[in-house]
Amino acid sequence: MTEDSRPTLHVALVTGWQVVASTCFYALFAGTALFREYLGLSGFLVGVVVTAATLGYTVALFPVGAAVDGAGERPVLIGGLVALAGSVVGVGLADGVLGLAIAAVCLGGAYATAMPATNRAIVTGVPEGVRGRAMGLKQVGVTAGSGLAAVLVVSVAPTLGPWNLGFFAAGAVAMVVAAGFAVGYHGAPGGEWRLPDLRGLRGNRAYVALAAGGFFLGAALFTTVGYTTLYLTDSVGVSVAVAGLGFAAMQVTGSTGRVVGGWLADRLETGEARANATVLLGQALLGAVLLAVLAVSGLSRPVVLAVVALVGATVLGFTGLYYACMTALVPTEEIGAATAGGQTALNAGALLVPPAFGWLADTTSYRAGWLLLAVAALAGTAAFAVVVRQTRD
Repeated sequence: MTEDSRPTLHVALVTGWQVVASTCFYALFAGTALFREYLGLSGFLVGVVVTAATLGYTVALFPVGAAVDGAGERPVLIGGLVALAGSVVGVGLADGVLGLAIAAVCLGGAYATAMPATNRAIVTGVPEGVRGRAMGLKQVGVTAGSGLAAVLVVSVAPTLGPWNLGFFAAGAVAMVVAAGFAVGYHGAPGGEWRLPDLRGLRGNRAYVALAAGGFFLGAALFTTVGYTTLYLTDSVGVSVAVAGLGFAAMQVTGSTGRVVGGWLADRLETGEARANATVLLGQALLGAVLLAVLAVSGLSRPVVLAVVALVGATVLGFTGLYYACMTALVPTEEIGAATAGGQTALNAGALLVPPAFGWLADTTSYRAGWLLLAVAALAGTAAFAVVVRQTRD
């Protein structure tokens, strides 16, 4: 990345942390078909569990953001991975919807450590000229971990032992990595402990528009992740194992979308924030089109699987640009709080839409649910267009 190898090693460590953390968190989403089969959850109750995880995630964001700005990212990253390990084991131990929802809240709260801490790690450890690519590579950890969760929890572990074996394996790996991370990662020192400057963030018009777009794209992202395996098994008619592989493929293309998006933004000869917003706009628009395609009836299984993979490159692939744009809009000392606000916007959409998608799938069809997500993605596209206008040189 540079002549100095330290930024490269730094990005590798942070990305590795993100892979393991996302494996724990997205094990819940990848396992929805298992919850349906072994715990008897309806489509609506699956949405409730996804919302419970998002609720825990959202409530913890601003306290975590303040901790990152005050103490630095290192203690937050280590503690967060330990909490994720315990929570994902709790998901595997749940024997009903109540226990699963409680474990999901804890899992979401633990995962709230991810974005504020890893975003600060990238900004403080990577030069500006390659920060878009670095942020995209770090965000690959999310989709890589999510894909690994699908393969581990759905496709591999149930063939080797009990249905919940994958959750226990994810927790064990997280504990080992947390110990190694405590030894190998140092990070930047913290600053001042203070409440988030919400008034200042509200006065930043580009930031507000970006967060608004995040609300709609977050609804599409979390709902897509939460329902893809169920959609493939219930509506498309593939096996659970094939659905898990399809979910994993979607994560792989999501990783590609994050890296390619960051690379394109770094190549634009304009300000950092506007470059990221411009590529983000195109990515969101393409995602809206692809979600609308899933609402078309009569698609063959290969076509559906191909479209699902492309949805990964867009709807799942936008967050690298989203966070790169966000961190370019605020001072370094406010990255934790700004990330908390931006992630809260993402999660707010995810709190509302998954149960609605599940209700539509149960009472009408998955086609209606995908159309709902397409409209949400289109609204996000309009918000990102405002960011582009607000960040003109």
